Amino acid sequence: MEMLHYDFMQRAFWAGGIIAILASTLGVYLMLRRQALIADMLSHVSLAGVAAGTYLHINPSIAGFIVAMLGAIAVEYVRRSYKSFSEVSVAIIMVSGLASAVVLMSLIKGTSKSLSSYLFGSVVAVNTADLWQMIGVAVVGAIFFFFFRRPLYQISFDEETAKTDGLPVKWISLLFSIMTGMIVSSAMPIVGVLLVSALVILPAAFAVRIAVSFSAAIGIACAAGLVGVFSGLTASYHLNTPPGGTIAIILLIILGVGVLVQKTTLRARSRVRNTESKRKFYTYQ
Repeated sequence: MEMLHYDFMQRAFWAGGIIAILASTLGVYLMLRRQALIADMLSHVSLAGVAAGTYLHINPSIAGFIVAMLGAIAVEYVRRSYKSFSEVSVAIIMVSGLASAVVLMSLIKGTSKSLSSYLFGSVVAVNTADLWQMIGVAVVGAIFFFFFRRPLYQISFDEETAKTDGLPVKWISLLFSIMTGMIVSSAMPIVGVLLVSALVILPAAFAVRIAVSFSAAIGIACAAGLVGVFSGLTASYHLNTPPGGTIAIILLIILGVGVLVQKTTLRARSRVRNTESKRKFYTYQ
């Protein structure tokens, strides 16, 4: 393919594939924990980091990465302060991050174009340093999900039971929040701050509709994420559209097809059961 002759497209596909697998796996856990909005919240927090990095003349990606992890730690502590209203922590941190980003962006002059690449995603924004950062996050993420797969699964369904079983729920939840911040901030160059939650949630939402087990949900989510990212990058290159929005639209189409297929399958099974019930009834008569 012609587009793969360019170095920036090769980096984009490598980075997109890495982030698609990480974000899709993360999304399944977030949905089970009913914390889908955390990805969106951390993307807004990371925007404040990007703006701070631009204002202070340091690498915006690294600044966004650090601030996103700090935001992840903060939301975990605020969440425990509002145990009966856990969603309040997300709102508080999101407002703080967005307000900080708006103020910092107003102080920056002549950098609207560079900031827009972080807002909406740009294949050109993925440089070699960003790619190595994503590879590092992928290695850490693989180790984390490998060793904490079962504890995270148990905590996702019932934290109280996990505590009685002796699991360090507080520390595992904190590590999970930090991992979420790392993945969300690493996805910025591909999908953009404003659409990063689409890459985290949409493949997972598709997977949980049709998967028959937890392992199958993760596998289906990763596959859907890869298809969405690779198709979105290809379409973005040929149509000259923002990659973040293009990827999100394709993932929405995949989710819509999944919902339609599930409903069609359920209706077909219902008709089969009704037919068998009538047949048994008449046979009995």
